[in-house]
Amino acid sequence: MFANCYKGRRVLITGHTGFKGSWLAAWLLQLGAEVAGFADTVPTTPSHFDAIRLDQHITDLRGDIRDRDAVVRAITTFKPDVVFHLAAQPLVRLSYDKPALTFETNMLGTLNVLEALRQCPQVQAAVFITSDKCYRNDEWVWGYRETDHLGGADPYSASKGCAEIVAHSYFQSFFGKDGPACATTRAGNVIGGGDWALDRIVPDCARAWAEDRAVQIRSPWATRPWQLVLEPLSGYLWLGAHLLGARSGPFSVRGEAYNFGPAADVNNTVAEVVAALGTHWPGFRSQSDPAAQASVKECTLLKLCCDKALAHLGWKATLTFEETIRFTAQWYHRYYRGDGGKNGASLLDFSLGQIAAYVNAAEQRNQLWVC
Repeated sequence: MFANCYKGRRVLITGHTGFKGSWLAAWLLQLGAEVAGFADTVPTTPSHFDAIRLDQHITDLRGDIRDRDAVVRAITTFKPDVVFHLAAQPLVRLSYDKPALTFETNMLGTLNVLEALRQCPQVQAAVFITSDKCYRNDEWVWGYRETDHLGGADPYSASKGCAEIVAHSYFQSFFGKDGPACATTRAGNVIGGGDWALDRIVPDCARAWAEDRAVQIRSPWATRPWQLVLEPLSGYLWLGAHLLGARSGPFSVRGEAYNFGPAADVNNTVAEVVAALGTHWPGFRSQSDPAAQASVKECTLLKLCCDKALAHLGWKATLTFEETIRFTAQWYHRYYRGDGGKNGASLLDFSLGQIAAYVNAAEQRNQLWVC
């Protein structure tokens, strides 16, 4: 996989205690990398990080991404070959309550990682993960392209747009032909086992149904480009392989931005996600929550165009919507109907098994990164 470029390499992940970061760390371990993570806390209880006992398998570094000295110290001490920057305040609704924290974490955190890269010449490649919400959302029906306007009305979206601008300024000013090869990525809404963040529909469903409660739905007709967490992670890893020079082609990926999302026809509503999950959860119940829907403004329509990733990297999504839902439901069933995460080895094996099943599906569908 990924031209076998991660085996034996030192890889640092910021935000490794989060949902996406912990899955990325588990996958890199499976690929034979020496993995370190940098984060201040575990953001939720429970969490995928704790459920799989990830701290027992990697170098677990703690510090605040807003603390530049701590970020520089972590990177210059561990001396990674590759950095994946995922540390973020990831919630739109929380950004209304804590706008300064959101900008400091998402924009200044990115700046701190970039500054650290300038002081660690050993780093060969860095992938900066922002969000599909970095685009100024005009609620149009076609997918946003990497050349579309950045920014947003809510603090979270604006902070991610700022992070993109800061990153590309550094790419052009300091990381041209010298320094690490860098790129940014923007992914659609990810779902999967082990996510317990607040105000996300899948964790809301898992929590409520595990307690035999009805899930409260804020915006049933809002649409998002839902995808299994492993889909964009395969894109990040494949992009990293190109940045490391393990793969070459007619396009230069250095300093570029890439969308990673599902096929154009996968753009389902929240109500459809809940109903699809419910087919795997007998006795599920849901009800609309108009008061929560009206409390803050959230976009109702969002879609990505991933043609650039296909053209430059040969990357495209692997799973259907139904497969994405099945992978997700199976993980939560294992957690809630098993030992509740008390046996970390069991859940780590199950997570690695899902990665293997995803890789097998990608191989059967002739994805370039697995060939």
